[in-house]
Amino acid sequence: MVPDRLNRALPTPGLEGCRYRGPMADTAVTSSIITLDEQWGAHNYHPLPVVIAEAEGSWVTDVEGNRYLDFLSGYSALNFGHRHPDLVAAAHAQLDRLTLTSRAFHNDQFGAFCRELATLTGTEMVLTMNTGAEAVESAIKVARKWAYQVKGVAFDSAEIIVATNNFHGRTTTIVSFSDDPVAHDNYGPFTPGFVTVPYGDAEAVRDAIGPNTAAVLMEPIQGEAGVIVPPDGFWRDVRQACDDNDVLLISDEVQSGLARTGEIFALDHEDVRADLYTLGKALGGGIIPVSAVVGRADVLGVLTPGSHGSTFGGYPVACAVGRAVVELLSTGDFQKRSTDLGAHLHARLGELVGHGVVEVRGRGLWAGVDIDPAAKTGREVSMALRDQGVLCKETHHRTLRIAPPLVITREEIDHAVDALAAALRA
Repeated sequence: MVPDRLNRALPTPGLEGCRYRGPMADTAVTSSIITLDEQWGAHNYHPLPVVIAEAEGSWVTDVEGNRYLDFLSGYSALNFGHRHPDLVAAAHAQLDRLTLTSRAFHNDQFGAFCRELATLTGTEMVLTMNTGAEAVESAIKVARKWAYQVKGVAFDSAEIIVATNNFHGRTTTIVSFSDDPVAHDNYGPFTPGFVTVPYGDAEAVRDAIGPNTAAVLMEPIQGEAGVIVPPDGFWRDVRQACDDNDVLLISDEVQSGLARTGEIFALDHEDVRADLYTLGKALGGGIIPVSAVVGRADVLGVLTPGSHGSTFGGYPVACAVGRAVVELLSTGDFQKRSTDLGAHLHARLGELVGHGVVEVRGRGLWAGVDIDPAAKTGREVSMALRDQGVLCKETHHRTLRIAPPLVITREEIDHAVDALAAALRA
């Protein structure tokens, strides 16, 4: 049973009408909009040829009137579905009062947002930013300053341990330690100070720690890599290695956090606490960019006035929407939905192994589905899924990254998995 508070975010129509009903590339309206995008927009994405005009709950509608089930939810930015009424109401109310002050002045939303987010996450201090990449960049800066001022690392010598196949954003510093050639190549010279070890190898992490190590920065579950879950015990061993060597543990929860895996933090599944967490995507409710670094006060406390900032970081509209997101999460309903419906999703996806799928990974309402390379590419399956009325997207050529809104129903999951089975057979 979906609680009334969540039901308000679901569309009233059922599954009927969701199937794609025409050769989209040949329609005049769709073609003209895509042509406009391609002519005037930088080609840094390769979207499916779908032009979305409206959305509600787990459903989107294109400019031709076709309805689709959203099985990606903005790479987890839309955890609460499209246009959740509580979040839209919070944004509207704040827009009618105050939009921006910059941090040159106080506003009446900032402190309350920080307190409520810290309480929800069990942390002590909040640094507000806008995008996930900004949150990661901020955590890197904080870790380095902490290393020099608190740990006593020699100036300009701090190192941060990262993982293979990582994805933390696309800024120059972050792509400096990416091993994805598409994200990395042709953007040098690169920022030094990063040591890469195999993801999931706790012994390699311990061996890489030296006197200049400031932090270990990793995703608790790797998203862009294909929803890769590390071996059991990995995070406990990494936490112990950090404790033994006075090293910070930074958990990048931009994609995995805020109920996506069934807990506030994906790291919570391992009963491990990080010193800093980065949050983004769902923190803005799919309405505006909101990100944050949350964690220990003695670590974030190395920042002083003027040493770091953002004009829009912690601006009133962001804080108002963020507070509404925290309120939705504080009941535990979304965490439970992710756990219960996630078990059903993974059971249904498991039925496809050996039928065009070679492996399914993930946790909660988050899954990486490896397509049999002898059958189709991830792009081909994504296009075939579109024709079945379900929107998803490939990562690394042969993996579908599935992350439906947490307001999705069991019936809608069944519809999407049945559509995936049909797309694999097509």
